[in-house]
Amino acid sequence: MSRGDELKELAGDLSRAAERARRLGLPTTVYLLSMALVEVREAAAASDDGDDHGAA
Repeated sequence: MSRGDELKELAGDLSRAAERARRLGLPTTVYLLSMALVEVREAAAASDDGDDHGAA
């Protein structure tokens, strides 16, 4: 599995976790997971472009 694929899988996991936290009424957890999701999506996009400069 490529790095980009792993990052996309992680993004999906984070998205599901954030939605679950939202349903449970955990706003701080939702915020933190959302920020992590942004970072992972940016890293995945950079990986897709073949550019690791934006990767965390």
